[in-house]
This record gives sequence, structure tokens and C-alpha cells, in this order.
Amino acid sequence: MDVCLSSEQQPGHLGKGPSSPDGWLETKEEETLQKDDTSGSPGDFNEKPSLHSLQKFVPTNYASYTQEYYLFAGKRIVIQESIESYGAVVWPGATALCQYLEEHPEELNLQDAKILEIGAGPGLVSIVASILGAQVTATDMPDVLGNLQYNLLRNTLNCTAHLPEVKELVWGEGLEQNFPKSTFYYDYILASDVVYHHYFLDKLLATMVYLCQPGTVMLWANKFRFSTDYEFLDKFKQVFDTTFLAEFPESSVKIFKGTLKWD
Repeated sequence: MDVCLSSEQQPGHLGKGPSSPDGWLETKEEETLQKDDTSGSPGDFNEKPSLHSLQKFVPTNYASYTQEYYLFAGKRIVIQESIESYGAVVWPGATALCQYLEEHPEELNLQDAKILEIGAGPGLVSIVASILGAQVTATDMPDVLGNLQYNLLRNTLNCTAHLPEVKELVWGEGLEQNFPKSTFYYDYILASDVVYHHYFLDKLLATMVYLCQPGTVMLWANKFRFSTDYEFLDKFKQVFDTTFLAEFPESSVKIFKGTLKWD
């Protein structure tokens, strides 16, 4: 698909595509891909997995979806979004974090790095990290996973060195069972716009702390809207050695790096 092709346009949000009043979009681009995926000899016809064969989670049937186009890491990225869910929209912190990732590839050394994204939403940050060579696990609430996986597969299948994984992660719940420290280690934990007006901030911080082991770097981007956002930042600084990395004044987004304090 052309989402895997390079472009010389400026990075960021490119605009909207067609919308669908009937829920999950099935684009002509994908239909053409499926019809054209018959090249080669009969023996290798089924060697490459298709998007739909890998789709384990079904996208929520919202009344409508739109396609939004982004450009990061030299690739055009198509994201299926819906304003009917916080978890189906790309927020300012996500685009800011994507910009930071693509501008600091050597410093971050993302090639083959193991990354987990908290609150991945529609998946833009995980897609960009994958394009930059990382081994990504994208996590979110159960109702978000279908659209998240759809977007990940659509933009990374046969395009990246590592196909991203999708896992359910409810903040503060089942962490030891689903992410045992003896098995799961991550070089980076990514989070964008996970702090806003909700009642799970303590569970969010506990999840961040749990997922970070010695050597793990936390990269957190957030649009600061409320006083509670700054209160969370103060708590974050109590448990993480915190470095302010960047600010995007036009969107009120700040990016912080944290490494867990060890006694």
C-alpha cells in the first residue's frame, strides 16, 4: 500500500480522508490490495499473511469513522479515527511525541528497542516507533484494541522490521499476571495524553512504575490542561528522575523523560 511509501512533505497531520457512516472503514485501497495480492507462483500464494487474517480484535462499531493522514519518519500514515471515543482519536501529545521520536533517532537508538506504549489509542505513536525500527507492544482498554490493531496492521504489515503486538492493559489491574517482570522487559515506555480529567491517575502512575525496570526509560508527552495535570507531574517527579525534554507552545504539550528512582 502507498502508506509504506516515502514522501518529501513536511511531517505532521496532513488532513482528513473519506468518512464512513457505517462504522469500520473498508477502503478501496485495501480492496485493491487484496485483489492484487495474487502475484507470484501458486506455491507462494499464501506465504504473506493478510491484514484480515492477523486481525484478532474487532473494531468497535461506532456510527462513523474518518481517515486522518499523517506524515512521520518519511512515511504517509493513515489512521482510522472516531470522535465517539477518547481512545479512537489522535491527541496533541501523540503528534508531539511522534515528532520527538523522528527527530532523535540516533540519541534514542530505537532500532530493535523493546517498547511498550500505554494508552496507545488509535496507534499513531506505536506506528511511528515501529517505522523507526522498534519492537512495539501497543496497549489500551479492551474496547480500543480492535481499531488500534487495525491501524497498526494497516500501516506496518510488510513495511517494518517488527510487526507490532497488541495487548490489553487496564491501568493498575493484572500487571503481575499479564506482564510478569521475569518475562517482560522494555527499553522504553511511551505515553501521550494519558493524563486528563479522569479518576485513574493513581492507577496510571502505579502502572508506569511497575513497567519500568532498571534501564527502562519513560517518555511521557502531555497537553497540560488542568491543575490536576500538574499535580500528577509532581507525583511523577517523586518516583522518577525527571528530565524536561521539549515543549510545543502552540499545543501546550510538554515531553518528559523519566527513569525510576531506586533506593
